[in-house]
Amino acid sequence: MHIDFHDETNSVDESKVDLIQRLLTYAGKHEHVSPEAELSVNFVDNREIQIINRNYRQKDSVTDVISFAMEEEGDGEMEIKGANLPVLLGDIVISIDKAEEQATEYGHSLERELGFLALHGFLHLLGYDHMKVEDEKKMFAKQEEILYAFGLERN
Repeated sequence: MHIDFHDETNSVDESKVDLIQRLLTYAGKHEHVSPEAELSVNFVDNREIQIINRNYRQKDSVTDVISFAMEEEGDGEMEIKGANLPVLLGDIVISIDKAEEQATEYGHSLERELGFLALHGFLHLLGYDHMKVEDEKKMFAKQEEILYAFGLERN
């Protein structure tokens, strides 16, 4: 799986990027994602994620992570079968400011919070959601299962 990282904050060190790379690669194998799949992880500040949230979700507030899936088939779209093209999963946008706030609030490491947010966004790219209670239980159980198996548990 190929992951492009973009740090608009210039504050995310290489060890955190490496951790997220390894976690998402592990999650991709766990979820049987094609090794040819591509996605991006973008680190922004609270101001930028609020603008994105307002422009794309019509919610004028700061949030921790937003995902933009590329592979969703809408009305009238057709799947291209047999094409040897990489699977473009989409983009994950994480607010570093919000991740730091939440790590402190929840009493765990920034690494754990960034891993949780990246995985949460990744599962959204794979079609998981938490709009209904039963879907939320399924998605959150999957998150904890992968984080635990990877070794990134709550402190």
